[in-house]
Amino acid sequence: MTVAVITGAASGIGAGLAREAARRGMQVVLADRDAIALESVAAGIGTCAHPVVTDVTDYAAVDALATLAFDRFGAVDLLFNNAGVMATGLSWEIPADKWAASWKVNVDGILNGLRAFVPRLIAANCPARIINTASVGGFLPSPLMAPYSATKFAVVALTEALAGELKMLRSKIEVSLLAPGPVKSDIFRDPPPQAAEQFHGVMTSMLAQNGLEPDAFANRVFDAIERGEYWIIPQPEAFDQGFTARTETIAKRQAPIFYGVEGNE
Repeated sequence: MTVAVITGAASGIGAGLAREAARRGMQVVLADRDAIALESVAAGIGTCAHPVVTDVTDYAAVDALATLAFDRFGAVDLLFNNAGVMATGLSWEIPADKWAASWKVNVDGILNGLRAFVPRLIAANCPARIINTASVGGFLPSPLMAPYSATKFAVVALTEALAGELKMLRSKIEVSLLAPGPVKSDIFRDPPPQAAEQFHGVMTSMLAQNGLEPDAFANRVFDAIERGEYWIIPQPEAFDQGFTARTETIAKRQAPIFYGVEGNE
């Protein structure tokens, strides 16, 4: 593996993935809409980092990113569709523009990545891997973050469909679904509405105290890629018990259990 393209690379998980790719000897194309932060991350990595200001909600911008990567390097070995945003609050009170932004970044951003890169990867006919970032929240929905849960559930479905389609075509492209647990980042940077203030505080505190550092997280991700894993769940302690309980609840047709909600535990 010699070339990685990473969206959402200006901070958090994306920045950690970019640094780890560089540590493993790869050329890294970093994409993000935050030009200043992107340049800072790239400068910290060095000459193997190639920052490209990109808004993943704009297909033309993502297509230009793909053109640049293939023109400069001739191939892409790893594509991380990683950019994501968070919106908190009561689902019916979250403004329409925040709902729309969540879909545009978290789902359409990945779809734009697929539309821009997959035809080029198929034409290249070389081994490659696409890694789509969902979340533990893409399996375990939470009150007060419905846009995030809904979009990450969509990413899980989209990624499985993609993997099946590429298998149907007997493509050399492999696919992975990345489901992070708590990782230190600024995803909760936007101030919460009043209804979500306590929840927001709990989540930010949990990330600060228990979140994995992005670079340690990225190391686990790349190890999983080297093992050829489809389900990349670097923090099973944040996933396994909850997923097992949720699956059993669905199989038994029981109502969901909402942890932290009085009368539901």
